[in-house]
Amino acid sequence: MELETTIKNKFKKLWKYYLLQSLLAAAALFILVCILGRNKMVVISAMGATAFIVFAMPTTVSAQTKNVIGGHLVGLASGAIFYFTPLPYYSLEYALAVGIAIFLMVALDVEHPPAAGTALAVVINEVSLDAFVTIMLSAVILSQCRYYLRHRLKDLV
Repeated sequence: MELETTIKNKFKKLWKYYLLQSLLAAAALFILVCILGRNKMVVISAMGATAFIVFAMPTTVSAQTKNVIGGHLVGLASGAIFYFTPLPYYSLEYALAVGIAIFLMVALDVEHPPAAGTALAVVINEVSLDAFVTIMLSAVILSQCRYYLRHRLKDLV
């Protein structure tokens, strides 16, 4: 009962931010999909999780520009390594791409959880200049949205 009351009170207090920031995230992803096209949906799927972090948790470490962009760069690199390094079992390539991405993000201090999804998407789908531009353009756009809206966004989590 106490949890229900807490949730209701939080919703009553922040409902405008819930609505606004959810709509901003949806608008940003809509624009990305319109610009990048439907054929890149698997490659930019990690951007949905990035949008959540940027718009629902804008003051967290993983929402910082260096983490969003650096994390996706690490994810791209890790995915590319295992895309070009065929192993006896494809599931091993997928697991290692994610594991190495996590290791490098933590070691380089650019932790961004959705970037592990980028590593997986790249190793499964493709390594190309087009994929690189798609992912990095998406990361930059979402980071810039957070930066320019930082005084209007609140942590909702």
